[in-house]
Amino acid sequence: MTDEHDIGDALTLLADAGEPISIYPASATNVVMARIKSVDPENPYFVVELNEGEFLPPGDATFVAWLRSAKIQFTLSSPDWASKPNEPTLIPLEFPLKCLVLNRRASARLETPLGVYYMASFVLNGKPYELQLYDFSAGGVGMRASPRDAVGLHVGRKLQRVRLELGPESVMIADLEIRLSRTFRSFLLGEQVQIGCQFINLSPAMEDELKRLLDKLNSKHR
Repeated sequence: MTDEHDIGDALTLLADAGEPISIYPASATNVVMARIKSVDPENPYFVVELNEGEFLPPGDATFVAWLRSAKIQFTLSSPDWASKPNEPTLIPLEFPLKCLVLNRRASARLETPLGVYYMASFVLNGKPYELQLYDFSAGGVGMRASPRDAVGLHVGRKLQRVRLELGPESVMIADLEIRLSRTFRSFLLGEQVQIGCQFINLSPAMEDELKRLLDKLNSKHR
């Protein structure tokens, strides 16, 4: 994406949705968490709001966020990341020259109903995990947990024989690979970790079972 108007529209959508932004400084190993505070409606400028206590070291930094069903990524650089006067968490920036759009979902996502707790249970390195599912599709699942309950769940990890509970009579056992891990803040739950997983090693019979479960969930949403 190189058109200034398209980039502005994407940044505005991120700002309106309050989506978390993960910033990866080239000079450090830590991830800096932020949001887009505002976007200038007429000029190619926007303002990033760092989470309280975060610091962005000088140099190159890669910005990554999820926008609807796609991940967007761009790189900016600054010798000091100067903040607004008397507002140390607000950093005004110029639009990037280009913005990558990555990993569009190959299948539609079905969000789990509010108030109904669908769960994923598995064991990794001898440690049991139980995480809440927040979406489900033919390609994979999305899970969330507190940072304490998500320790050890890194991108690239393969999870074997995960028990997916999708209601009292809908249970599926599947292997997953973690493809996304990001931290966000929920007004109700506080800091949370969002973990996106892709199905792996699905047999034809399991694919049929997955389709049956999706159809069953879809019928409940209608």
